[in-house]
Amino acid sequence: MAPAIAPVKPSNLAENSFVKALAESSTLNSVPSQFAYANDSRGSHSDSIPIVDFSHLVAGTPDQRAKVLRDLDKACREWGFFVLVNHGIPESLLKAIIEASLEYFELPEETSGGTRPRVRPTLSNPAVAASSIRPTTGFTLWRDFVKSYVHPQFHCPEKPHKLRDVLAEFSEKTRSVARKLLQDIGENLGLEKGYVDEVLKLDSCFQLYAANYYPPCPQPDQAIGLPAHTDHGLLTFLIHNGVAGLQIQHNGEWFNTNSPQNSILVNTADHLEILSNGRYKSVRHRAVVNNEATRISVVMANGAAPDAVVEPAGALVEQDGRAYYHPMKFIEYVETMLSNRLQGKSNLDCIKIQQQEDH
Repeated sequence: MAPAIAPVKPSNLAENSFVKALAESSTLNSVPSQFAYANDSRGSHSDSIPIVDFSHLVAGTPDQRAKVLRDLDKACREWGFFVLVNHGIPESLLKAIIEASLEYFELPEETSGGTRPRVRPTLSNPAVAASSIRPTTGFTLWRDFVKSYVHPQFHCPEKPHKLRDVLAEFSEKTRSVARKLLQDIGENLGLEKGYVDEVLKLDSCFQLYAANYYPPCPQPDQAIGLPAHTDHGLLTFLIHNGVAGLQIQHNGEWFNTNSPQNSILVNTADHLEILSNGRYKSVRHRAVVNNEATRISVVMANGAAPDAVVEPAGALVEQDGRAYYHPMKFIEYVETMLSNRLQGKSNLDCIKIQQQEDH
């Protein structure tokens, strides 16, 4: 049977080309067969996605802070996602990291990593570029990306030169905000002051920078930027260039995310679900594509120290009568996930303790 989607001629897409190069081809009028991923990318709009005012956590009145703590707790329990406003990170820095990331993708392929597009970051190779060819899944993602480990050791692509300074500052600023949020989350969970910092070793917390490039797609319902997945880590921060595309799953329904200018989209990730013994959920989300405009997103994944063993907080295990997750060293979880993401069972499912294991 003939394929439903006509493939692009080989001359239009070299094996190691970035998706950007394909999208810019003057002959592209359909999605090549290797990208085929039929999907319904429609999402509902909701005014209920929580908004958390960071300034009231830092310098609000007691009543203001109490209200935002409740907002934060509800967001983590019910949505696993919130819009962070008044976070104190300069708008100029948010724009600069988007611009520097875009400049990276505009470098010639031999500079930005086109000769090694399937490499993922590891401890021995902590800063890489890639096109999203994933031959083991049966389809290719409509995305190019770059990823770097930026803390506790800082790594960055050599070019563009301005990315290094901008990324270093962005890493520092987001790390400070994430740490404050985690302290308040610990308070909401009823944990002792300083517990989260100590057990997760947040002085040496892990941060992963990722920039994603989603070019216009001729058939958005026949390709995907990123299928539904959850994130490793504690809190994931995301900003973008104003082009929509991130959707989150809530009560089985997909919702489009809308965020005001200068805000940060934050989702609770796998290790916060583990630490909270399941009270807070790591939510599934996905990146859909469009046929009109390029979408750039910049992600900062904030986690525990690489050598920290993450497990449910003892006080919460005592309340619940048992732990719902096995302990696991943070960096082992991250590297397993980076090498196997989108292939079958998730890491989080693998370390959940099933009821029968207790018998």
